[in-house]
Amino acid sequence: MTIGSERADGRAAARANALLRRVQLADGHNDLPWALRELAGGRGWSADWAQADLTVRRTDLHTDLVRLREGALTMQFWSVYVPCRLAGHSAVTATLEQIEVVYELVNRYPEHLQLALTVDDAEAAFAAGRIASLLGAEGGHSINNSLGALRALHRLGVRYMTLTHNNNTDWADSATDEPAHDGLTDFGRDVVREMNRLGMLVDLSHVAPSTMRDALAVSEAPVIFSHSSCRAVADHPRNVPDDVLAEMAAKGGVCMVTFVPRFVSQPYAEWDAKLREAMTAAGADHNDLAERGKFAEGWTGGGPRPKVTVDDVVAHLEHAREVAGIDHIGLCGDYDGVPELPEGLADVSCYPRLFTELLERGWSEQECTKLAGANTLRVLRAAEQFSRKLHPIV
Repeated sequence: MTIGSERADGRAAARANALLRRVQLADGHNDLPWALRELAGGRGWSADWAQADLTVRRTDLHTDLVRLREGALTMQFWSVYVPCRLAGHSAVTATLEQIEVVYELVNRYPEHLQLALTVDDAEAAFAAGRIASLLGAEGGHSINNSLGALRALHRLGVRYMTLTHNNNTDWADSATDEPAHDGLTDFGRDVVREMNRLGMLVDLSHVAPSTMRDALAVSEAPVIFSHSSCRAVADHPRNVPDDVLAEMAAKGGVCMVTFVPRFVSQPYAEWDAKLREAMTAAGADHNDLAERGKFAEGWTGGGPRPKVTVDDVVAHLEHAREVAGIDHIGLCGDYDGVPELPEGLADVSCYPRLFTELLERGWSEQECTKLAGANTLRVLRAAEQFSRKLHPIV
């Protein structure tokens, strides 16, 4: 059977859809909770945040329950992101509000969503025909330099934390800020150790390579990149260098390759670098996502935004498979966290399209199963097991 024949007669699409009905498909990062806040006018906590009807196909979001089902997504890390402009106690409060939004959604749609605090919970949700809903905090500013706040987030269900967002914290360098700590400070190392103790995954997306290497040296449990791609394929500072990919894999981790155009396309990364230069010259902050979006709307200095397609994402998947190995890669759309997405991957319904492409290119069903969710489930279980080793049940 040739790859061309599978493409011509639709066999690969049928195989992809069948595969994604029998295996759990995990996505590492979805910003729907913040998107709902934005739809409500960016107000402080209100149950209105979760009032948007997700049982219908929406045009103002990348995510709704109709398209989640079409995309066969059955394990979602919902990002409880707050922007870096919220600092100190305000960041902690907003993070708690974001967590509450996820709980509201789970309570509102119990026939579709099921809260998952463990791998066993996630697998039980899948067996029951529901979407396992996990929480991931994006940015160490969410804990306001407090290990107590970190423990509280874990108690509320947060199962990974990204050490930084677009700006440095007081204890870790971000990939998109000027170096301040040469990686992790002593307190930053304590944060990593405490996350290991709790069974919370250390997420190295957004952090500087120096922070990645420091965290890998300190962490005794496997780490993840919840939404990053490969620096060797697209030279964007948010992507992962090959030596880090290899070290992450050697320690059992998983890199969830993302679909963000500026991270997966070299021409788009170059366009984004010009945008950053223009914003800096104008006194605007490229790291502020809202400010970046407004500036880019009227900016023509970089020419048209480069075209990005599913092929660009596949190039990262195949590079990561070569460098890190098939056991150490996963997926993340970053849906509802970016203004545009590659052609063919426009919303959460598009995962079957990606797996069709992989099967057409000769990926085996076993490889696709590992990519889909088996690797993510394994690394989450490893974090749980390491925590239990430190706190044996007697």
